[in-house]
Formats: sequence, structure tokens, C-alpha cells
Amino acid sequence: MIRKADDHSIEKRLGAKLVVEGLRRAGFEAYFVGGCVRDFVRGVSPGDYDIATSAPPDQVIRLFERTVAVGAKFGVVVVCEGGFSYEVATFRSDEAYEDGRRPTQVRFSSAREDVLRRDFTINGLLMDPETNDIVDYVGGREDIGKKIIRTIGDPAVRFSEDYLRMLRAIRFAAHLDFHLEDGVHEAMVRHTAKIREISAERVQEELNKILTRSGARRGLELMADTGLLKHILPEVDRTRGVAQPPRFHPEGDVWRHTLIMMEILSNENRPEAEAALAWGALLHDVGKPVSRTEDEKGVHFYGHSVTGVSIAEDVMRRLRFSRALRETVLDLIRQHMAFMNVQKMRPARLKRFLRMPNFHLHLQLHRLDCLASHKILDHYAFCVEQLQKTEPEDLHPPRLLTGDDLLAMGFAPGKQMGEILRALEEEQLESRIHEKEEAVAFVQARWKF
Repeated sequence: MIRKADDHSIEKRLGAKLVVEGLRRAGFEAYFVGGCVRDFVRGVSPGDYDIATSAPPDQVIRLFERTVAVGAKFGVVVVCEGGFSYEVATFRSDEAYEDGRRPTQVRFSSAREDVLRRDFTINGLLMDPETNDIVDYVGGREDIGKKIIRTIGDPAVRFSEDYLRMLRAIRFAAHLDFHLEDGVHEAMVRHTAKIREISAERVQEELNKILTRSGARRGLELMADTGLLKHILPEVDRTRGVAQPPRFHPEGDVWRHTLIMMEILSNENRPEAEAALAWGALLHDVGKPVSRTEDEKGVHFYGHSVTGVSIAEDVMRRLRFSRALRETVLDLIRQHMAFMNVQKMRPARLKRFLRMPNFHLHLQLHRLDCLASHKILDHYAFCVEQLQKTEPEDLHPPRLLTGDDLLAMGFAPGKQMGEILRALEEEQLESRIHEKEEAVAFVQARWKF
């Protein structure tokens, strides 16, 4: 039985059903297809609905008032109905794939042929939304019951059509808690290097889904097991076997520490974790393999956060991340060791620390870091307490003097004016001055003009 859906899900299904009904009234076949049917069989309320039909794209466009021909060449039209968008694809069979992504030519065909050209059996089910009857040409329903990721046809052929499907197989296995069928696993191991032929943008998109949704740890373990990790994220692969001091990291090496962080993150942040936090957790210790030293006092990772920033920047540029996300992640890595000194900071420095942009992400990364190692949350609790008892204006005190005030006092525009304003803010953050008169006296005593 499908779990109770919320009003949004119900409305989205009704809209999808209206699209199917419209196609059928015009004399065409139409079904729900793919992930929404898979979720229905699993007893999960689908988040999205895709529709497969015998109607050619031009007919779909004529039948519905609001459409977008996003891939009409390949038979794909987006139909807008009831405030939602639905991808409507014409039944097709594909010719050879020459670019590792798209077929050189498509031929509109039957429902059965359409299913047979899809990637995995669990995504090859059709469903009649009127009766909820499932049409299964590929054994997908049985594979869902057995929790198996199996390709439709020869896995080597399916992957050769689009090698990104290897990462998709891992995503489905991790997110659904399924396992890879032996032939699928073997084909992936043989063809892992081919993932380099896929564009960085597409790889990044698939990695984002693996890392931010449930099963992130298992996704990484499967990437490592099949060999994909060393081709996509060699910097992360190199953390495997990098031993850490048991006193601080009883959990084991850097790789295991990272896996535990990802597991906690995905368990606590359903349905989806914030991408910056997920990548911050994955990359926060990538500097350790190259900064590791050992002497009579033990193992050290001096400067690994600085080194890690440089390595992570290379990773994120290679995968074509947006500048905004890249800078957020790099800042998380840069600051993640600062928490060890938080209880020793002077008031001004502490307040500046607590008011950092995206501090909630810094705080959560630190918490994950602790929970995945020694589990001591003293610094985390201290920061939470400080935030709770500190008023916003204490973190961002209003200026007691402005540039115009300094000009009126006789100061000339320039670097000195900026220096004065910064010093005044420092005094405010240290709670040494509170009123404008005190600020004027401070400036007059410290600067001669």
C-alpha cells in the first residue's frame, strides 16, 4: 500500500492523470513511466511524474495549451497542467549512440520498444493511472522486490550508450538501498575509465544527487568498490588508508571518518542535505594525505586545512561548480579547524567568528566532524550557547561614527579613515565603548590631526 501523500503530491498526481486522460481522449496510448511507477510499486509517494505516449510531439503540443518543446527531436515535450510540469515522451527506439549521451537517430515506436531502450529494469515499468495496473516487459517489478539494480539488456551495451549510467546505477543502489546485479557490477569495473568521457557538468549533477540524498555513504563505498572514485574524485580516493591518531580519531583512517560524516549527514537531512555542507564534509580533509607527517610524538596533519582548500578548489573547478557554491565550500574547509580555539577567543574575534557568512553550515560541519570521530561536542555547545545569548546587534553593532563624522572632526578621506572605523568596531565588539561620545573621545585620544 502506498504511504499517505501530502496535498502537494496528490495535486501533482491529479495533474499528471489529467495529461494522460487528455492524450487518451485524442486516441493515443499514454502511461505513467519510470521513477514514479517504481516509487508506486515500492509504496512511496512519487515526487515527479513522467508520461510516455504514442502521440508524436507535434500532436502533444496541439493537445495542450501550455507546452515547451525541450527535446522534440527526441520526442520530449514538457506539458504544464494545474501548476505543475510533466515530461511527456513519445514511445521511441534509439539508433546507435555516438557521443556517449544521445542516439544519432530516434524512431517513434511502441510502448514495448520504448521500455526496451531504457536503462534499468526498475525504471522500465509503465502504469495505467486509471486502474493502477502495471505493464512490465522487463521484470522490473520482480527486481524491485529483490532490491536489484539490473540493466535492460547487456550492461556493457547499456553503459556504452551513456557511461553516466554507471553513476546512475550507484545513485539508485545507494538511495534505494538496492544492490548491483553481478553483471552490472562487473561491467562497471571493466569500464570505469570511460566515465572520463562524460562532461564535467553531468558528472557533477549526478554526484550532487548521490551526496545530498539518503545513502550517501553507500554511494561513496560503491564508487570506491567499482573504481569510479579514483577516476572522478582521485583526491578523495587518496584518503583511503591514511591513518590518523587514535586519540582523536578512534574511528580509523581519513576515508572512514569521511564516510561516517556522510552517513550522519544523509540520515539527519532528509529528503536532501544542503549541497555546500555535503561537499564540505566530503572534501574537508582532502589535504591530509599530502600533509601527513609522523615523528616521535605521533602523527600530524599540520596545515591540512590550507592545503585542503587548494586541492578542493581544483576539484570544484574541474567539475564546473558555480563560483558561489565553490567559495562557500572552500570557506567551510578553510575554517573547519578554527573551532578548536573558539573558547579561547577574545570577545571581538569570537563575535566575528560567529557572524561569518553561512555560520550555520560551519557549525554543522564541525558537529559532523566531532560526531564522526571523538564525539566531544564542547566547542559546538559553546557556540550554540553564545549564539543564543548574544543579540544580533552585539554581533553587528551599529556604527557610532560614520565617515561624515570623521570628516567633520577634521580627518581627510583615505586609508586612515578605514583604520579608524575598524578600530571603533573592535572596541564595540570588545564592549569597551557603547555611546557616540565615547567613540569621539577614543578617536581624539588615539589619533592626532
